[in-house]
Amino acid sequence: MSGGGPAAAEGRLLVLVGGESGTVRFCRKVFETYGDPVVHMGPLGSGQLTKLLNNVLFTANLATAAGTSRSAGSSTSIPPLCRGDGPRQRIELRAGPDRGGRRDARPHRVPGRSAAAQDVRLVADLAGAAKASTGIVLDAADTTLALIEHER
Repeated sequence: MSGGGPAAAEGRLLVLVGGESGTVRFCRKVFETYGDPVVHMGPLGSGQLTKLLNNVLFTANLATAAGTSRSAGSSTSIPPLCRGDGPRQRIELRAGPDRGGRRDARPHRVPGRSAAAQDVRLVADLAGAAKASTGIVLDAADTTLALIEHER
């Protein structure tokens, strides 16, 4: 699932489902009570894997947004690019006066457990187990985690 509390309250969470087609069909009415769309991703586990990959791409994109903001000398936050699924995961890019007048932008540290770090670690572990290349996406995600002072 993806979308956070407000989306859940409105019944519009993105629900990524893995499993046999008949089982997904049987459960769809339950999923639709809180989700729209409900997307069957394939075999068991593929919904979770898709969610993890989505979170890692989101985390990697934060590093790109921070670098772009710095290059442009931005002094404003970029909320549409930098919102997570909920208060615990929310990461915003900040710059300018709230950063002590500096014109550098970076995600601020979210106290406590980092869902982003957990998901990056899980994808890295899965890629390692499958002997799959991760390309630059995990490097970019690790850059974001370093900016928010979290380790994978």
